[in-house]
Amino acid sequence: MFIKVPLKVTTTSFCLLICLGAGQSWAQESPASDSTMATLEVTAPRLSRELYATPAAVSTLDREAIAQGQQRTRLDEALVRVPGMFLQNRDNFAQGQRISIRGFGARAPFGVRGITVMVDGIPYTLPDGQAQLDAIDLDSAERIEVIRGPSSVLYGNAAGGVIDITTADGRDNPGSSVRTEVGSDGYRKAVVQTGGAQGDWSHHVSFSALNVDGYREQSSTEKYLLNAKLRRELGSDRALTAIINLLENPRSEDPGALNAGEVARGRDQAAPNSLALDAGQNVDQQLIGLQYEDLSVGPGEFYIKGFVAQRDFEQQLPYVGDSRIGYQRDYLGASAEYHHEVSLGSLPLSYITGVDVARQDDERFRNAVNGQGVVGEQLAEEIQTATSAGVFAQGDLALTEQVTLSLGARFDSVELEVDDRYLSDGDQSGEQTFNEWSGSAGLSYRYRPQHQVYVNTGTAFETPTFSEFANPVGGGFNPSVSPQKAWNREVGARGYIAPLAMDYDLTLFSVRVRDELVPYDDGGRTFYQNAGDTDRDGIELALGWQLADQWRLDSALTLASYEFDRFITPSESFGGNRIPGLPEQTWVNQLTWQGLDERFATLETQYVGDMVADNANETEVDSYWLVNLRVGDGWQLGSDTRLNAYVGVRNLFDEEHYANVRLNGTFGRFYEPAPGRSVYGGLEVRF
Repeated sequence: MFIKVPLKVTTTSFCLLICLGAGQSWAQESPASDSTMATLEVTAPRLSRELYATPAAVSTLDREAIAQGQQRTRLDEALVRVPGMFLQNRDNFAQGQRISIRGFGARAPFGVRGITVMVDGIPYTLPDGQAQLDAIDLDSAERIEVIRGPSSVLYGNAAGGVIDITTADGRDNPGSSVRTEVGSDGYRKAVVQTGGAQGDWSHHVSFSALNVDGYREQSSTEKYLLNAKLRRELGSDRALTAIINLLENPRSEDPGALNAGEVARGRDQAAPNSLALDAGQNVDQQLIGLQYEDLSVGPGEFYIKGFVAQRDFEQQLPYVGDSRIGYQRDYLGASAEYHHEVSLGSLPLSYITGVDVARQDDERFRNAVNGQGVVGEQLAEEIQTATSAGVFAQGDLALTEQVTLSLGARFDSVELEVDDRYLSDGDQSGEQTFNEWSGSAGLSYRYRPQHQVYVNTGTAFETPTFSEFANPVGGGFNPSVSPQKAWNREVGARGYIAPLAMDYDLTLFSVRVRDELVPYDDGGRTFYQNAGDTDRDGIELALGWQLADQWRLDSALTLASYEFDRFITPSESFGGNRIPGLPEQTWVNQLTWQGLDERFATLETQYVGDMVADNANETEVDSYWLVNLRVGDGWQLGSDTRLNAYVGVRNLFDEEHYANVRLNGTFGRFYEPAPGRSVYGGLEVRF
């Protein structure tokens, strides 16, 4: 494995010092000191393990990292601390945040592609590979786990990385709270929560209302979200949990992307067509889930989960033509897992077997819109159906007390079908079925109780989504588009250095992607092709250092190279070019002072390296530094009542940068400017 990473001397020196310092600390550490840090268990890899027995790059975030002084409206607030991950578009709610993990998901012009998002065991990534994040309730999130690499052996299609979110169920957070926030650019948010346990019952309910005027013209948002869980202990290690998630988003405006000239004339303006056409979207979604667990089914554990969701969506895109789109979606699925521990000869074996099934039915339409924003004739009507089914098995074999071998395999069948109901322009119906195998192998050496090294390799696949199957010449599915395949290899070390009170996570990764799905523009509309292969190599380093009783430093560094190994279009060759939309260096530091009770202050610095905006690498986007500050305090008002207050400043030094870079933007429209300095504050009463 060859790592091709552009390193500056100062950054290289920093890494060497960290590694040398860690090596010296290991040499000084006594075996007894390993027991000073609590054991951490991870569940996103589906087979629950201690972190130091997991042969994969996994990051975990607890409630304090998610919530302390944060607005909790966007995933980047917490996930910025995860190396290997890059998030864009925090200020355009109509397009949604774009997430990439080791380059997976980078091609998405909006929303999320190629990454599996799970919330309370329910896949928010659809069978065709798209994911929506607007219904995730971060106000009730208790834990986030991120698998920073391809994981199709665990989750099937579009698992270039995994974000697994767990929300509260009331067992560990009794009581109620009311919180209100205000801030720059017309930001207003109110949250009401209640939870608790009584006998065999526990519950948690969270309701939030969000209104934002927005930094740019045509960027306001109004959103309401309810997330509720009800759990019933059935005795004999059995339990039943019901989940309800309701989203009403009557307005999210889209300011569109600007060209360089428009940015120079005014960073807060909207694109002309966005204003003229009132670009934006509205969403209404309901989800219900039911989950059963039995932790003593014979010698093992059994879990079964099911859900059903409905989503109504309508959007005005910022261009004249066939730009009024919408759909009514029915989405349902189920999974079953069996966990067991046996002996293979004299060796302990822990394993999981399971099955996942899901189906989405989208009734889609598209209408013409003229230059005055008047919706005209219908231009398309079709039913898109995606069905997925996967069976998998994964096991950990303890070769010795310190060495564990992990193996996994999975088979998936994904069927995509379009039934065209608008035949005036010909029958666009079509069907595609993909049968894919995935595998993984890992070896973990836990050479001390809280130090581990591991190697891991695995494969992943990603089918084109329905929108990426569009045929530029008409006639249904584009026959030349096929799934992209990835092979991930990584070597890692993690541990806790007791004399320094420092935890570390260092990973070297190398990913080879075959038949990379790449967007290109044809007459103002985006189409996709399997244009080439890519190489993604890098280093991820996360450090947590308890400098003193009240001071802690958290740091996340990513140094990577994302390149087209082969990329050929009918007219151009881009082999050796950088993949657009991805910085190759990011570095985040958070210095936190934690005083008595809930008094705190966090200073956060974020460096994002330069990137390119197009496949030809002709448009460059400069690097930038951001500084954010959060402070807060709390007061006990009574025996069971507490008041908390906090203030946050984002972009403290008013740095000009872009919240989003639109890839291969039409007519040079690459840029979505980010706000300058912005302030928010909140009050919370708990009782």
